[in-house]
Amino acid sequence: MSEHSNDFVGFLRSSAPYIHAHRGRTFVIVFGGEAMASRGIRTLVHDVALLMSLGIRVVLVAGARPQIDERLALRGLEPRFEGGLRVTDEAAMACAKEASGTNRVELEALFSTALPNSPMAGARVRVATGNYLTAKPVGVIDGLDFKYTGRVRRVDHEAIRRHLEAGQLVLLTPIGYSATGEAFNLSTPEVASAAAVALGADKLICLVEGKGLVDRGGAVRGELSIAEAERLLSSQKKGIAAIGRDLQAAVDAVRGGVRRAHIIPRRIEGGILRELFTRDGVGTLISAERFEGMREARLSDVPSILELIEPLAESGQLVRRPKEMLEEHVDRFTVLERDGMIVACVAVYPYPQKKTAEIACVAVHPNYRSSGRAGELVEYAERRAREQGMTSVFVLTTQAEHFFRERGYEPSSEKHLPSGKKVDPKRNSKVFVKRF
Repeated sequence: MSEHSNDFVGFLRSSAPYIHAHRGRTFVIVFGGEAMASRGIRTLVHDVALLMSLGIRVVLVAGARPQIDERLALRGLEPRFEGGLRVTDEAAMACAKEASGTNRVELEALFSTALPNSPMAGARVRVATGNYLTAKPVGVIDGLDFKYTGRVRRVDHEAIRRHLEAGQLVLLTPIGYSATGEAFNLSTPEVASAAAVALGADKLICLVEGKGLVDRGGAVRGELSIAEAERLLSSQKKGIAAIGRDLQAAVDAVRGGVRRAHIIPRRIEGGILRELFTRDGVGTLISAERFEGMREARLSDVPSILELIEPLAESGQLVRRPKEMLEEHVDRFTVLERDGMIVACVAVYPYPQKKTAEIACVAVHPNYRSSGRAGELVEYAERRAREQGMTSVFVLTTQAEHFFRERGYEPSSEKHLPSGKKVDPKRNSKVFVKRF
């Protein structure tokens, strides 16, 4: 078997858990009009069709800003924006209708392709469109009348859900309608966010222009909390403005109950597939405040940490740690605080020379053990280890083997531990490793 064959088999096997997890889920995918004008639009359509073949319900939201600007230019008119919003007069509204209608027809044509030996062969994608968006005018802001620029007032989620349940793809364009029969030009990311919230979607996926969300070194930031995303939005940092509307839409969606939002650079080949079906992904995940209330431990927290770990030490689940040891290593601990009470803790011990870290002392108050806090703690600890440049983490456990294996940890042996770290023969702990 060739090396390429092995790569393919390995990828397919590693993607299986994600395929199972995503089946039957609802994803809202939004992209700007730039995608419509690119050669990559066919690949994007193929990837969306593949998602549907895997049992994923898809709502597609297609923007039209550059197409509207082109039509205005043909009329000798300049587009006008204030505060990131288009001022949509009658001429701009006519261009918006024409651009959105043309994009809709082109997408329907692409999803109708069924040539043999092509990615669309046998796909049979049925596209549903309609007046699913009720809109209201933005109105007058600081003395400026935005005319036919609108906001999403309501999403007909019941009608959309019926199409999704019938196995159809739902296509939304940034045009909404008022009860008085007027049409309004809407923000595409706002449409996507509102639809995701109304549907109770599992994911909002924003395909953005440029490099996406990157750190100072130019690397894509893998994950952000809502609080971190909001800080970026308020920072007005260079590079954020280009994706600000999508980032705001992601925050609004997660705040509204959508479990996860993803910011993916559109130009990455197969970006959606790589984000959804690989462990590391290629974009930025924005998730609910899973880590709200988590903070670095202080010396004053040591008595509370002792209360958490003592019962587990007595039962043999954790190593006994005296107060003096906790005080010495308190900087390694993260605690979860609820209403002024420490309800959980975890420790991370880095070994920089081996680029690995030990996750230890995972403890949760009995009243919170059924709420998934232990998993959140471990995930947070892994995140801290990655941020410190570690390429793997390991645990020593006597009674939580299945807990860690369910989270991607693989059995290992003492010889893989960093120098100076040993397994206590009396405890006979098992070693598990997770590589990033």
